[in-house]
Amino acid sequence: MVADGFALGVSTLTVLPVGAVRADRRTAAAAMLWAPAIGAGLGGLVGVVLVLLVHADTSPLLAAVIALGVLALLTRGLHLDGLADTADGLGSGRDPDRALAVLRASDIGPFGVVTLILVLLAQASALGTLVARWDDHRVILAAVLACGAGRATLPWAARRGVPAARADGLGAMVAGSVPWIVAIGASVAGVLLVAGIGWAVGFGLGRSLLAALLAAGAADVLLRRCCRRFGGVTGDVLGALVETATTVTLVVLSTT
Repeated sequence: MVADGFALGVSTLTVLPVGAVRADRRTAAAAMLWAPAIGAGLGGLVGVVLVLLVHADTSPLLAAVIALGVLALLTRGLHLDGLADTADGLGSGRDPDRALAVLRASDIGPFGVVTLILVLLAQASALGTLVARWDDHRVILAAVLACGAGRATLPWAARRGVPAARADGLGAMVAGSVPWIVAIGASVAGVLLVAGIGWAVGFGLGRSLLAALLAAGAADVLLRRCCRRFGGVTGDVLGALVETATTVTLVVLSTT
């Protein structure tokens, strides 16, 4: 089940081919627990691309934009799409059923567009600041921590007691699949790892701990709001949580 969970996590969260993947509730729970490690791996790739571009005399901001483009390609833009759809659903002002229909729609409305622009600007600006302020290994580790922290929201969102907003889709497969105690342990471990690694590489314990706590807190606030608004989680909501926590982590780590 461990290997199946990893394979399902990779196939769900990245474009990497893994062949035939077993998909059931237990495997989905394992995939959610693998998500932070998979995210950290993605962050490492993005960080390396960012550093290489800067060494090739690309401006920090442009290098950050390209690195974010690489991340979007590696993830099929899945989380960004979820962020935009969730913003449109929350901003629609409609009843839960109609708000869910907004999430399903293939187009992006004004709330989604504005949210995407602001989030990507914040991420690019934070990455550009990190490149200008820190050495290569800290920049790479910041990307690792941010992408790992973003995906660390998934076990918490998939814990028992959090319902699916509809009967089909990714949200229905993973909702309630992770036992409470496991979800709590994964969340605490995620916060401690971000804080500990950030402190070890020189970001400072206070800043690293603040980044981890604010990322987890912001994601939890959004999760609760979505559960009240939509009646539970969907795949789009999960993507929005990932982007929210990733952005908060990058912004806090880039501050002085």
